[in-house]
Amino acid sequence: MESLLNASNPVFGAYAFYGAIVILKMFALALMTSMKRGETGVFANTEDAQFFYTGREKDKSKRVIFDNSKVERVRRNHLNDLENIPAFLVLGLIYVTIGPTLSTALWHFRIFVISRVLHMIVYQLQIPQPSRAIIFLFGLLVNISMAVQIIMFYK
Repeated sequence: MESLLNASNPVFGAYAFYGAIVILKMFALALMTSMKRGETGVFANTEDAQFFYTGREKDKSKRVIFDNSKVERVRRNHLNDLENIPAFLVLGLIYVTIGPTLSTALWHFRIFVISRVLHMIVYQLQIPQPSRAIIFLFGLLVNISMAVQIIMFYK
């Protein structure tokens, strides 16, 4: 049997495409965290504050703050990605090996990517709950669906 993990398999191609999108989105949140730290002059490490902070405060070590609400919102959003995207990448890769139809795989991959992008937007715009929870649930259900199908296939 030919390997399903190659460029000639359109399901693998879809996985690679959508996986790359969510990884880039995760990197974007890491950059947004750094930008928000620079914008607010709030840093997590003394050496960062000493190097980057250009404000008037003489003691730059006082710019090491761990509870700035603007920085923490982006950081928590990034941590949420770090909790969800790796699971999608692992499950998605294994899911490709069970040979799902392209349309079924595309539904899974697209719903997950859309849910993560919307989750980021809703989180950063501080749109009231339950919007973020509902969007998160869609991504979680995709991961659960793939996991259940994998278990049923390989049991």
